[in-house]
Amino acid sequence: MIGREDELDMQDSQKTEASPLVGLSKTDWLRSVGEIADAQGYLQPLGPRHNAVFIEDGETMLVTFETIQGIQALSEDAQPLGWTLVRRLGWSHICILSDGDTWYRDAQVYAYFDLLTDEGFFDEFDQVIFYGAGPGGYAAAAYSVAAPGATVIAVQPQATLDPRVTEWDDRFIEMRRTDFTDRYGYAPDMLDAAMQAHVLYDPREDLDAMHAALFTRPNVRKHRMPGMGDALQSELMEMQILNKVIARAADGKLDTLDFAKLYRARRNHGPYLRRLLNATDAAERLELSRMICANVVARVHAPKFKRRLRQIEAQLNGEEVE
Repeated sequence: MIGREDELDMQDSQKTEASPLVGLSKTDWLRSVGEIADAQGYLQPLGPRHNAVFIEDGETMLVTFETIQGIQALSEDAQPLGWTLVRRLGWSHICILSDGDTWYRDAQVYAYFDLLTDEGFFDEFDQVIFYGAGPGGYAAAAYSVAAPGATVIAVQPQATLDPRVTEWDDRFIEMRRTDFTDRYGYAPDMLDAAMQAHVLYDPREDLDAMHAALFTRPNVRKHRMPGMGDALQSELMEMQILNKVIARAADGKLDTLDFAKLYRARRNHGPYLRRLLNATDAAERLELSRMICANVVARVHAPKFKRRLRQIEAQLNGEEVE
Protein backbone atom coordinates (compact mmCIF):
# COMPACT_ATOMS: atom_id res chain seq x y z
CA MET A 1 0.00 0.00 0.00
CA ILE A 2 1.42 3.39 -1.00
CA GLY A 3 1.57 5.81 1.92
CA ARG A 4 1.48 9.58 1.78
CA GLU A 5 5.25 9.85 2.19
CA ASP A 6 5.71 7.48 -0.79
CA GLU A 7 3.43 9.68 -2.88
CA LEU A 8 5.62 12.66 -2.03
CA ASP A 9 8.77 10.76 -3.06
CA MET A 10 7.18 9.76 -6.37
CA GLN A 11 6.39 13.37 -7.20
CA ASP A 12 9.52 15.12 -5.92
CA SER A 13 11.14 15.12 -9.34
CA GLN A 14 8.10 16.43 -11.18
CA LYS A 15 8.42 19.97 -12.50
CA THR A 16 5.86 22.55 -11.50
CA GLU A 17 4.69 25.48 -13.59
CA ALA A 18 6.19 28.89 -12.91
CA SER A 19 4.27 30.57 -10.11
CA PRO A 20 2.39 33.78 -10.93
CA LEU A 21 2.99 34.96 -7.35
CA VAL A 22 6.73 35.61 -7.53
CA GLY A 23 7.94 39.21 -7.33
CA LEU A 24 4.60 40.79 -6.47
CA SER A 25 3.97 43.52 -3.94
CA LYS A 26 2.08 42.47 -0.81
CA THR A 27 -1.18 43.95 -2.11
CA ASP A 28 -0.85 42.33 -5.54
CA TRP A 29 0.24 39.05 -3.98
CA LEU A 30 -2.87 38.89 -1.78
CA ARG A 31 -5.06 39.75 -4.75
CA SER A 32 -3.47 36.98 -6.83
CA VAL A 33 -3.79 34.46 -4.00
CA GLY A 34 -7.46 35.32 -3.78
CA GLU A 35 -7.92 34.82 -7.52
CA ILE A 36 -6.26 31.40 -7.34
CA ALA A 37 -8.31 30.40 -4.30
CA ASP A 38 -11.59 31.46 -5.93
CA ALA A 39 -11.43 28.43 -8.24
CA GLN A 40 -11.88 26.00 -5.34
CA GLY A 41 -12.53 28.11 -2.27
CA TYR A 42 -12.07 31.67 -1.07
CA LEU A 43 -9.85 34.30 0.49
CA GLN A 44 -11.54 35.92 3.48
CA PRO A 45 -10.08 38.98 5.24
CA LEU A 46 -10.00 38.65 9.02
CA GLY A 47 -9.25 42.19 10.04
CA PRO A 48 -6.33 44.36 8.90
CA ARG A 49 -3.55 41.83 9.53
CA HIS A 50 -5.06 38.41 8.84
CA ASN A 51 -6.66 36.50 5.98
CA ALA A 52 -8.05 32.98 5.65
CA VAL A 53 -7.39 31.15 2.37
CA PHE A 54 -9.51 28.04 1.82
CA ILE A 55 -8.93 25.44 -0.90
CA GLU A 56 -11.41 22.54 -1.00
CA ASP A 57 -10.30 19.17 -2.36
CA GLY A 58 -9.99 15.87 -0.47
CA GLU A 59 -11.23 14.45 2.81
CA THR A 60 -8.12 15.44 4.78
CA MET A 61 -7.96 19.06 5.95
CA LEU A 62 -4.60 20.73 6.57
CA VAL A 63 -4.69 24.00 8.52
CA THR A 64 -1.47 26.02 8.40
CA PHE A 65 -0.51 29.30 10.05
CA GLU A 66 1.90 31.33 7.95
CA THR A 67 3.10 34.90 7.51
CA ILE A 68 3.15 36.71 4.19
CA GLN A 69 6.78 37.65 4.82
CA GLY A 70 7.72 34.06 5.63
CA ILE A 71 6.08 32.74 2.48
CA GLN A 72 7.87 35.25 0.29
CA ALA A 73 11.21 34.51 1.97
CA LEU A 74 11.01 30.70 2.15
CA SER A 75 9.07 29.68 -0.96
CA GLU A 76 10.64 29.85 -4.40
CA ASP A 77 7.09 29.96 -5.77
CA ALA A 78 5.90 32.54 -3.20
CA GLN A 79 3.09 30.11 -2.35
CA PRO A 80 1.78 29.09 1.06
CA LEU A 81 3.70 26.14 2.41
CA GLY A 82 0.59 24.00 2.48
CA TRP A 83 -0.20 24.41 -1.22
CA THR A 84 2.55 22.13 -2.51
CA LEU A 85 1.69 19.43 0.00
CA VAL A 86 -2.07 19.46 -0.50
CA ARG A 87 -1.69 19.62 -4.28
CA ARG A 88 0.39 16.44 -4.22
CA LEU A 89 -1.76 14.56 -1.74
CA GLY A 90 -5.19 15.84 -2.74
CA TRP A 91 -5.94 17.43 0.63
CA SER A 92 -8.10 20.41 1.44
CA HIS A 93 -6.37 23.37 3.02
CA ILE A 94 -6.95 26.44 5.15
CA CYS A 95 -4.03 28.86 5.42
CA ILE A 96 -4.36 31.55 8.07
CA LEU A 97 -2.14 34.34 6.78
CA SER A 98 -0.75 37.05 9.00
CA ASP A 99 1.02 40.25 8.04
CA GLY A 100 4.01 39.96 10.36
CA ASP A 101 4.26 37.96 13.58
CA THR A 102 0.98 38.42 15.43
CA TRP A 103 0.68 35.02 17.12
CA TYR A 104 -2.78 35.18 15.49
CA ARG A 105 -4.18 36.89 18.57
CA ASP A 106 -7.08 38.73 16.99
CA ALA A 107 -10.79 38.71 17.74
CA GLN A 108 -11.66 38.20 14.07
CA VAL A 109 -9.45 35.11 13.91
CA TYR A 110 -11.22 33.78 17.03
CA ALA A 111 -14.57 34.50 15.39
CA TYR A 112 -13.54 32.66 12.21
CA PHE A 113 -12.71 29.48 14.12
CA ASP A 114 -15.83 29.91 16.26
CA LEU A 115 -17.88 29.97 13.05
CA LEU A 116 -16.17 26.87 11.66
CA THR A 117 -16.91 25.08 14.92
CA ASP A 118 -20.54 26.21 15.05
CA GLU A 119 -21.11 25.07 11.46
CA GLY A 120 -19.51 21.69 12.10
CA PHE A 121 -17.06 22.47 9.31
CA PHE A 122 -14.27 20.20 10.53
CA ASP A 123 -16.72 17.33 11.05
CA GLU A 124 -16.99 17.05 7.26
CA PHE A 125 -13.39 15.81 6.99
CA ASP A 126 -12.01 12.39 7.77
CA GLN A 127 -8.88 13.92 9.26
CA VAL A 128 -7.74 17.39 10.35
CA ILE A 129 -4.10 18.42 10.73
CA PHE A 130 -2.82 21.69 12.18
CA TYR A 131 0.70 22.90 11.36
CA GLY A 132 2.79 25.95 12.19
CA ALA A 133 6.25 27.11 13.23
CA GLY A 134 7.22 29.63 15.90
CA PRO A 135 4.20 31.95 16.32
CA GLY A 136 2.41 29.66 13.84
CA GLY A 137 3.31 26.68 16.02
CA TYR A 138 1.67 28.42 18.95
CA ALA A 139 -1.43 29.04 16.81
CA ALA A 140 -1.55 25.49 15.46
CA ALA A 141 -1.73 24.18 19.02
CA ALA A 142 -4.07 26.89 20.29
CA TYR A 143 -6.65 26.70 17.50
CA SER A 144 -6.60 22.90 17.25
CA VAL A 145 -9.18 22.90 20.01
CA ALA A 146 -11.68 23.87 17.30
CA ALA A 147 -11.30 20.38 15.79
CA PRO A 148 -11.27 17.70 18.51
CA GLY A 149 -9.34 14.64 17.41
CA ALA A 150 -6.98 16.63 15.20
CA THR A 151 -3.28 15.95 14.67
CA VAL A 152 -0.95 18.87 15.45
CA ILE A 153 2.61 19.50 14.27
CA ALA A 154 4.19 22.50 16.02
CA VAL A 155 7.78 23.51 15.20
CA GLN A 156 9.47 25.63 17.87
CA PRO A 157 6.13 26.71 19.35
CA GLN A 158 5.70 29.20 22.14
CA ALA A 159 3.29 28.08 24.84
CA THR A 160 2.23 31.65 25.64
CA LEU A 161 3.80 35.08 25.81
CA ASP A 162 1.92 36.01 28.96
CA PRO A 163 4.76 37.50 31.08
CA ARG A 164 3.22 36.03 34.22
CA VAL A 165 4.06 32.60 32.82
CA THR A 166 7.02 33.15 30.49
CA GLU A 167 8.71 36.30 31.78
CA TRP A 168 12.02 34.52 31.15
CA ASP A 169 11.49 34.81 27.37
CA ASP A 170 12.81 38.24 26.44
CA ARG A 171 12.70 37.74 22.66
CA PHE A 172 9.22 39.12 22.09
CA ILE A 173 8.79 41.84 24.69
CA GLU A 174 6.75 43.90 22.21
CA MET A 175 4.01 41.25 22.58
CA ARG A 176 3.71 41.47 26.34
CA ARG A 177 0.68 43.76 26.19
CA THR A 178 -1.13 41.28 23.95
CA ASP A 179 -3.69 39.22 25.82
CA PHE A 180 -2.82 35.52 25.86
CA THR A 181 -5.38 34.65 28.53
CA ASP A 182 -8.73 34.92 26.74
CA ARG A 183 -10.05 32.84 23.81
CA TYR A 184 -7.69 30.18 22.42
CA GLY A 185 -5.11 31.36 24.93
CA TYR A 186 -2.68 28.97 26.59
CA ALA A 187 -1.57 26.67 23.78
CA PRO A 188 -0.68 23.53 25.82
CA ASP A 189 -4.16 23.44 27.37
CA MET A 190 -5.76 23.74 23.95
CA LEU A 191 -4.15 20.44 22.96
CA ASP A 192 -6.21 18.40 25.42
CA ALA A 193 -8.72 17.43 22.71
CA ALA A 194 -6.10 16.61 20.06
CA MET A 195 -5.58 13.01 19.07
CA GLN A 196 -1.80 13.51 18.84
CA ALA A 197 0.49 16.50 18.90
CA HIS A 198 4.12 16.67 17.81
CA VAL A 199 6.47 19.37 19.11
CA LEU A 200 9.79 19.79 17.30
CA TYR A 201 12.54 21.78 19.01
CA ASP A 202 16.28 22.07 19.56
CA PRO A 203 17.00 21.26 23.22
CA ARG A 204 20.19 23.34 23.04
CA GLU A 205 18.14 26.47 22.37
CA ASP A 206 17.27 27.20 25.99
CA LEU A 207 14.17 29.36 25.49
CA ASP A 208 12.69 27.01 22.88
CA ALA A 209 13.35 24.06 25.20
CA MET A 210 11.66 25.84 28.09
CA HIS A 211 8.56 26.45 25.99
CA ALA A 212 8.62 22.82 24.82
CA ALA A 213 8.66 21.69 28.45
CA LEU A 214 5.33 23.48 28.98
CA PHE A 215 3.77 21.29 26.29
CA THR A 216 4.30 18.11 28.31
CA ARG A 217 1.02 16.22 27.94
CA PRO A 218 0.10 12.53 27.52
CA ASN A 219 -0.91 13.12 23.89
CA VAL A 220 2.17 15.22 23.00
CA ARG A 221 5.24 13.61 21.46
CA LYS A 222 8.41 15.71 21.49
CA HIS A 223 11.01 15.39 18.76
CA ARG A 224 14.44 16.76 19.62
CA MET A 225 16.66 18.34 16.96
CA PRO A 226 19.91 19.09 18.84
CA GLY A 227 22.37 21.38 17.12
CA MET A 228 19.91 22.55 14.47
CA GLY A 229 19.55 26.09 15.82
CA ASP A 230 16.74 28.61 16.00
CA ALA A 231 15.24 28.37 12.49
CA LEU A 232 14.00 24.80 12.40
CA GLN A 233 11.33 25.22 9.74
CA SER A 234 13.91 26.54 7.26
CA GLU A 235 16.28 23.69 8.12
CA LEU A 236 13.54 21.08 7.71
CA MET A 237 12.66 22.54 4.33
CA GLU A 238 16.29 22.62 3.18
CA MET A 239 16.73 18.99 4.23
CA GLN A 240 13.53 18.23 2.26
CA ILE A 241 11.87 16.42 5.13
CA LEU A 242 9.22 18.89 6.35
CA ASN A 243 6.49 17.58 4.05
CA LYS A 244 7.45 14.03 4.97
CA VAL A 245 7.16 14.85 8.68
CA ILE A 246 3.65 16.21 8.12
CA ALA A 247 2.67 13.26 5.92
CA ARG A 248 3.94 10.69 8.42
CA ALA A 249 2.15 12.46 11.24
CA ALA A 250 -1.03 12.32 9.15
CA ASP A 251 -0.52 8.58 8.67
CA GLY A 252 -0.02 8.12 12.42
CA LYS A 253 3.54 6.88 11.86
CA LEU A 254 5.56 9.73 13.32
CA ASP A 255 6.95 8.16 16.47
CA THR A 256 10.40 8.80 17.93
CA LEU A 257 12.10 6.18 15.77
CA ASP A 258 10.45 7.33 12.54
CA PHE A 259 11.41 10.93 13.21
CA ALA A 260 14.98 9.88 13.97
CA LYS A 261 15.15 8.14 10.59
CA LEU A 262 13.94 11.25 8.78
CA TYR A 263 16.27 13.43 10.83
CA ARG A 264 19.28 11.47 9.59
CA ALA A 265 19.11 13.81 6.60
CA ARG A 266 21.18 16.18 8.74
CA ARG A 267 24.22 14.01 7.98
CA ASN A 268 24.32 15.60 4.52
CA HIS A 269 23.11 19.04 5.57
CA GLY A 270 25.97 21.53 5.31
CA PRO A 271 24.78 24.13 7.86
CA TYR A 272 24.28 21.47 10.52
CA LEU A 273 27.66 19.86 9.84
CA ARG A 274 29.42 23.23 10.03
CA ARG A 275 27.74 24.07 13.33
CA LEU A 276 28.73 20.66 14.67
CA LEU A 277 32.36 21.15 13.67
CA ASN A 278 32.43 24.70 15.04
CA ALA A 279 31.12 23.41 18.37
CA THR A 280 33.77 20.71 18.73
CA ASP A 281 36.51 23.12 17.60
CA ALA A 282 35.35 25.71 20.16
CA ALA A 283 35.50 23.02 22.85
CA GLU A 284 39.03 22.13 21.65
CA ARG A 285 38.05 18.50 21.16
CA LEU A 286 40.45 17.83 18.31
CA GLU A 287 39.94 14.09 18.10
CA LEU A 288 36.18 14.50 17.86
CA SER A 289 36.63 17.21 15.23
CA ARG A 290 38.91 14.84 13.32
CA MET A 291 36.28 12.10 13.41
CA ILE A 292 33.58 14.49 12.15
CA CYS A 293 35.75 15.72 9.28
CA ALA A 294 36.81 12.20 8.32
CA ASN A 295 33.21 11.02 8.28
CA VAL A 296 32.01 13.94 6.17
CA VAL A 297 34.90 13.74 3.69
CA ALA A 298 34.30 10.01 3.23
CA ARG A 299 30.66 10.59 2.25
CA VAL A 300 30.36 13.92 0.46
CA HIS A 301 32.39 16.49 -1.43
CA ALA A 302 33.33 18.97 1.31
CA PRO A 303 36.54 20.97 0.66
CA LYS A 304 36.30 22.90 3.94
CA PHE A 305 36.12 19.69 5.96
CA LYS A 306 38.98 18.21 3.95
CA ARG A 307 41.19 21.23 4.69
CA ARG A 308 40.23 21.15 8.36
CA LEU A 309 40.99 17.42 8.51
CA ARG A 310 44.52 18.05 7.22
CA GLN A 311 45.03 20.78 9.80
CA ILE A 312 43.79 18.61 12.67
CA GLU A 313 45.94 15.64 11.66
CA ALA A 314 48.96 17.91 11.50
CA GLN A 315 48.20 19.26 14.99
CA LEU A 316 47.72 15.77 16.41
CA ASN A 317 51.06 14.70 14.87
CA GLY A 318 52.84 17.72 16.26
CA GLU A 319 53.46 19.14 12.81
CA GLU A 320 53.29 22.76 11.80
CA VAL A 321 49.75 23.74 10.82
CA GLU A 322 49.36 25.43 7.45
